[in-house]
Amino acid sequence: MKGLSALALGGLMLAGAAFGDAPPGDLEAGRKVAGLCRVCHGLQGVAQVPIAPHIAGEPVSYITRQLAAFRSGAREHEMMTVVARGLTDTQIADVATWYSAHTARASLPPGADGSAAPALCVTCHGETGIAVNPDAPNLAAETNIYLATQLKAFRSGKRRHEIMSGIAADLTDDEIRAYADWYAAMQLEVTEPGAPGPCGAAC
Repeated sequence: MKGLSALALGGLMLAGAAFGDAPPGDLEAGRKVAGLCRVCHGLQGVAQVPIAPHIAGEPVSYITRQLAAFRSGAREHEMMTVVARGLTDTQIADVATWYSAHTARASLPPGADGSAAPALCVTCHGETGIAVNPDAPNLAAETNIYLATQLKAFRSGKRRHEIMSGIAADLTDDEIRAYADWYAAMQLEVTEPGAPGPCGAAC
């Protein structure tokens, strides 16, 4: 199984340590910081462009870890790296708190059988793409373009992760397409903090 380089792994570990004992962020302050994110991820964490992921309902720890990785250079992206470098620790904690405060739910599309969910993925990402492992992201209703791009990045080594690199290494193009199509077909509903019900894809 392929692993992170020592430098990247060290950066992620330091990022985790930096935020591990941090107090919860401020919800309203996080909403304001999310204004920087809304063009791609939406103010409620439902992606507005096909190459960006939904981030509503992701754990605070997951969001802070990814932003810290982009900021440090342990993870690279032409847009996210620039955005993250301009964020303070407090702003990262606040925006992570804002998006995490949303509740994401997913259901199978009509006629789908949960037993057909990708066996390699369900342990961490769940049958419907709502992660059961707090260190894993939700995949429900992400576009198949986004999901396939990430899997191919893990397979090629462009993106590295201690678990995903090994899983993706032996995937064929057909398997990647099938896994991406499965999670892209899920029906996602998102509830805002304090809202009585899901706001769905309109967010």
